[in-house]
Amino acid sequence: MSDFLIYAFLFFVGSLLGWVLELFFRHWFSSANPEHRWINPGFCVGPYVPLYGFGLCILYTMATLLEDVEWSTATEVLAALALIAVLMTLLEYIAGIFLLKVANVRLWDYSMLWGNINGLICPLFTFFWTVLGVFYYFVIHPRILDALGWLSANLAFSFVIGFFYGVFMLDVAYSIQLVARVKKYADENQLEIKYEEFKRHVYNKRLERDIKRRFFFSLPQKDKMREGLDSFRNSQRALREQAKKLTQ
Repeated sequence: MSDFLIYAFLFFVGSLLGWVLELFFRHWFSSANPEHRWINPGFCVGPYVPLYGFGLCILYTMATLLEDVEWSTATEVLAALALIAVLMTLLEYIAGIFLLKVANVRLWDYSMLWGNINGLICPLFTFFWTVLGVFYYFVIHPRILDALGWLSANLAFSFVIGFFYGVFMLDVAYSIQLVARVKKYADENQLEIKYEEFKRHVYNKRLERDIKRRFFFSLPQKDKMREGLDSFRNSQRALREQAKKLTQ
């Protein structure tokens, strides 16, 4: 089986599983979602988070390169942990800074956490990435190898992967158009848009107006994007003014 198909499969699996993980994390633990709404996470409309797809590809590559290591010394174990921490944190930072600089969009915000850099990475989430990486290496990787063995014996499944990428590319094209409108608005008003808070705001406004809540199409349509962003900016301004009064 070709490396291209292997990594296409890994990106497919990682993106889907990452979406599930983010969905539950943002529902139960995110400070930007205090009402614990079920809000579609991530940049895209569909049920996938590409960051995790790239992450799984990196972890698979690392695990493949380290297959011959016997882990006989503490130094080898610590070196592997450090490698996982650095690679996954670097991936998170590159993705975050790219969206922040290119689109003025912040998909996650660690600015309230100790030791953060630009609000995009911090020691706490580096620790979580490391734990996830270790769990992958010792628990998931053998099953990934089994899955790849099954895929090589059932290449017809590659049509499912191809269908996923067809939908995914259409989704990315649509999402880029939405983000372009968000960026234009952010540039005009010298703002930085926090995506999760914006989605939560849109959900709450639809709830107030008794409008059908859309789980996947959670952002306003293109012709109503400016209206939604105006409402979000005003609500954020009101919250800041309220917090300022409480501290006086």
